[in-house]
Parts: sequence; structure tokens; C-alpha cells
Amino acid sequence: MIVCHCTGITDHDIRAAVDWMRAADPDTIITPGKVYHALGKRADCGSCMPLLLDTMRHCDNFGVAPPILRAGRSNTKGTQHEGRRQGHRLSQRRAKV
Repeated sequence: MIVCHCTGITDHDIRAAVDWMRAADPDTIITPGKVYHALGKRADCGSCMPLLLDTMRHCDNFGVAPPILRAGRSNTKGTQHEGRRQGHRLSQRRAKV
């Protein structure tokens, strides 16, 4: 599938670039700019960026974090307000009379 029409980048090119970068340095942070650079291309109009990012995220070798951390916020123990108290906003606090 063609991901970027301006430069002719396919999903296979992106996967190959991610695999190559991960093999060269297992701890590297892979960014869209590095993918373009590895392919010898430059972003032109940028309309392909959402699809490029989605393709990168679905690569098997994309993530650096251990698998337990890739699952998301599973270790937050049920917090719903980003660790804040329930009434952290002034509009939610009750006035003391």
C-alpha cells in the first residue's frame, strides 16, 4: 500500500526502515523524521503523516518499552483523575460557610 504519494513510500518501506533501525540500535527512539531519513526522502506536504505514524506503530519492532509497559495504563490501579483529588478545580470545591 502506498503511504506517501509525494515521495512514493509504501508500508513495506516503512516496516523495512523500522526493522533496520531497530537492528542497528535496539534502544533508539524511532521518529517519522528518522524513517524519512533512512529512506533517503523528505516529507513534502505532510498529509501522509497520520497514516505513516499508524503504520510505524503497527510494526513489530517499533516499541522500545518492555511488553508490560506497552499495554497502556494497566498499572494505574483504577485512578480516574490522573492522580488528582476529586475536587482539584476551584469550581468543584464547595464554599466553606
